[in-house]
Amino acid sequence: MNMAMRDLQLPNATPSRSGAGAQKKQKLAAVGDFLMRRQSLIRRMQWVVVGFYLLLVGVPAFLPLPASTAHIWNNLTLFAQFAFWGVWWPFVLLSMVLVGRAWCGLFCPEGALSEAMSERGKGRSLPRWLTWRGWPFAAFVLTTIYGQMVSVYQYAAPALLILGGSTVAAMIVGYLWGRSKRVWCRYLCPVSGVFGLLSKLAPLHFRVDQDAWHDHNLSGLPTPKLNCAALVPVKIMKGGDACHMCGRCSGFKDSVTLSWRAPGSEIVEVAGQTPRPWETALIVFGLMGVAVGAFHWSASPWYIDLKQMAAEKLVDSGAVWMLKPLAPWWLLTNYPDQNDTMSLLDGALLLAYIGATAAAMGGFLIACLALAARALGPWSSRRLHHLAQCLIPVAGCGVFLGLSALTVTLLKQDGVHLPYAPEIRALLLAGAGLWAASLAWRVSGLYAAARRRLLAMVPMLAATAAGVGAWVLLFWVW
Repeated sequence: MNMAMRDLQLPNATPSRSGAGAQKKQKLAAVGDFLMRRQSLIRRMQWVVVGFYLLLVGVPAFLPLPASTAHIWNNLTLFAQFAFWGVWWPFVLLSMVLVGRAWCGLFCPEGALSEAMSERGKGRSLPRWLTWRGWPFAAFVLTTIYGQMVSVYQYAAPALLILGGSTVAAMIVGYLWGRSKRVWCRYLCPVSGVFGLLSKLAPLHFRVDQDAWHDHNLSGLPTPKLNCAALVPVKIMKGGDACHMCGRCSGFKDSVTLSWRAPGSEIVEVAGQTPRPWETALIVFGLMGVAVGAFHWSASPWYIDLKQMAAEKLVDSGAVWMLKPLAPWWLLTNYPDQNDTMSLLDGALLLAYIGATAAAMGGFLIACLALAARALGPWSSRRLHHLAQCLIPVAGCGVFLGLSALTVTLLKQDGVHLPYAPEIRALLLAGAGLWAASLAWRVSGLYAAARRRLLAMVPMLAATAAGVGAWVLLFWVW
């Protein structure tokens, strides 16, 4: 009797679960279709964001520096500082991991302004220098280091110089070469490479059904126009690293749908198909090297000891001018009224410290990746670049924690203390390390059997531990 009942119930159980899953997929696809139909609304929303952006970037730079009694809620300069560096930057990075590059396609003021200029511009052919694949790495490194030299997180004038300069450059590029495309976002944006890496972890993406695309072509049905402003070849799109999640392609040829996927599956299944050396450089030398040095130097006892030794030698040699704040604020921090200045020695040591950190961390990580790649079989640079993608969770988590430390500091200055901040940091770092290790295990399984796979995990775990350890040093040791 019980056996008969089970036989009667089993056929009904599976359709129920599959039906619920199908409904969830349809609802998510409907969200993508909604974005496609509401492009005019998205445009208007983008212009609202542009207005706030221009207000917060442009106005504070021309206001007096905040008094010691000023607060976030009663001073525009401090509010803008908190909005950009305490909220915008860290949580835009977090959004990449959660919903892909939706910020780029739906909200980004630079992207909106660049595209608007491109619709009225010259539409010239793209020069070869502009499409150089190393720009995301170079732009990230240069803006990160320069931002530290001028204290971009603390003062409005450097923020206007860097953010405003980037926006003006985006508009010029759009006007000259856009053709209704976001050329700046695709090739030159200083954070485009970082956003692309983090979006590979997202559980959302626009999936392209190749069979449905082919069937539509054979059906003879009319094909609607599609303008992918992000310059993504939609037909062959397999990942979400370049997709801006704007929804314009949703439903195109009945083959593009907003869909769920396993978080990080793009790294395992897609990232290894095309080696990307510049992405490897951005991960190991940029996010896990330069960014670590940029957040470390002001708290590092090594930097302080090095500065003291160098200062003593300069005094002994009579080069006292190196200890004076001679450079203007747009080269090195120089705000004597705030008792905040950087000498030429400070600038030189800052560059040396960040450079040494990047070289040491990047060199160690590359060595670990090379050992892991070799452990999986005969040497293959393609395999090394694929393994490097597994470090993205740790790289992204570290930068998020570094930026969110500014959030905690700014709130603490206004008397707001966030409870359990150290514990949350520890959980995030532990989770990122475990995620990176699981990705490394899955990727290594694509190339070798159990014995070689276990052997490769030793250097991969060492690389993961180094990435986590750099932030443990900052938050708990120093």
